[in-house]
Amino acid sequence: MATSFSNPFNLTAAGELGNHRESMLYNELLLRNELGRPKNRAYTQVPKDGSFVYGRPNEERFGGADDALHGWPRNLSTTTLPFKSKVKNSERDFMALNRAAVQTGLVTANENYEFRATHDVRRKTAGDEKTRTRTRRIPPSMVFGISTRPSTPIFDLLEHKYQDKWLQDRRKLEVSKRQEESKKRQHLKELRLRRNPNCVYETRASLLRTYQNPVEDAPLWQLPRFKDNAKPSLQTFRSAGARRSAYGNYQSDQIARQGDFGHGVYEPACN
Repeated sequence: MATSFSNPFNLTAAGELGNHRESMLYNELLLRNELGRPKNRAYTQVPKDGSFVYGRPNEERFGGADDALHGWPRNLSTTTLPFKSKVKNSERDFMALNRAAVQTGLVTANENYEFRATHDVRRKTAGDEKTRTRTRRIPPSMVFGISTRPSTPIFDLLEHKYQDKWLQDRRKLEVSKRQEESKKRQHLKELRLRRNPNCVYETRASLLRTYQNPVEDAPLWQLPRFKDNAKPSLQTFRSAGARRSAYGNYQSDQIARQGDFGHGVYEPACN
């Protein structure tokens, strides 16, 4: 009896005709159901030699906690350390290149192409600007930490200065309250006088009509024993009349001089 050979591509969408690829036997969209049998999910079997390992592979990382505890390996370069910042690839600054080309006298497209091939200008990244602004120089004499609290003023406590200050504040507060009360009383008194129709008010004209006798200022206080005995030790004028005439001439001379006190130059004559 001859053995029947079944083509595995018969159960695919292409069938026996057309191009056959190995990926068709594992694609769920191209596989078809076999009559009277369950559908093959097209999952590959695990090899029986034991080389297959389930799970995700462990990525080999240099510079981890294990290496830090056991010491950094000598063959580890400084570029793979975890604290090394990554180098950012900055873009070319075409505006600066065009400006430099125009300054050198290159205008055509071919000249600009050759200039860009031989010259290179990169744009500044935002990270470099931030690091430059953040860096600052710390003076060598700077001390870190919290400043020491000043000592308690023992002499002020012994002399009861805080008590005296509190008493002074209380006295000032009482004086201010009394002044406010007196102002309120004066204001109420004025209101009562305004409401009284029989009261006579003084006007400016009535005040100007009343004559006020001139009152001389009180002389400065002196010791009684020096009132009659204390005389000036130097007399620059020959007599009292000479003194009066000198001051009169001085006052009359101030009229023709400039200045608020009449000490300036003479004013010119006005026709």
